[in-house]
Amino acid sequence: MQINGSMSLSVSSFQKEVGIKPLYTQKIQGQELKELKQKVFENTQAFTYNITVTQSSVEKLQVSQDDEFLKRYEEFQEFLDNVGYEGKKIAELDQEEAKELVSEDGFFGVAQTSKRIADFVINGAGGDEKLLRAGLEGIMRGFEEAQKLWGGKLPEISYKTIDAAKEAIQKEMASLGYSLIDTSA
Repeated sequence: MQINGSMSLSVSSFQKEVGIKPLYTQKIQGQELKELKQKVFENTQAFTYNITVTQSSVEKLQVSQDDEFLKRYEEFQEFLDNVGYEGKKIAELDQEEAKELVSEDGFFGVAQTSKRIADFVINGAGGDEKLLRAGLEGIMRGFEEAQKLWGGKLPEISYKTIDAAKEAIQKEMASLGYSLIDTSA
C-alpha cells in the first residue's frame, strides 16, 4: 500500500486492510481462538515434556551416567539454554553437582522448575480462561509423554514438580475468578 499527500487513510481503515487488531478493542473469535488455544496446548505440552525429561535426566545422573543418558544429552542441551540454565554441561556433572541441581533450591528442583512451567502457561495465556485450561491440559499431556519415555515411572521429584505447577496455575485461575472445574466439557 502506498500513502501519498492526496490519500486520506484513517488508522482504523489501515488496521482493517492489513489485519491489525487494536490492542484490547477487538476480541479474538472463532477459528483464531481455536488456533491460539491449540498452539498454547502444543507449546505447553512440548515445554512440559522437555523440562520433565531434563529434570529426570539430571535426577538419573545421581545414580549413573549410562549410555542412554549420554545419547539423550545432546537432544536437550539446546533446551537447557532456552530455559536459562547456564551451569556446567549436564554430562560433565559429578554426583554432588547433580544433587545440588535437583535439590530444593536447585535450578532443576521442584520450586524453580514448577515455577518455570507455571509461568510459561500463565504468561502465555495472558489471563484468558480457555488458554489457561489448554495450558493445564498441555502440561498433563507432556507429562504423560515423559512417563512413557521413562517406562511409565518418573522420579518422585517430577510428580512433585507437576503438582506444584498445576497448583500455581489453579491459584492464578482462582485469583482471576475462574472456576477450577471446567464447565465447558
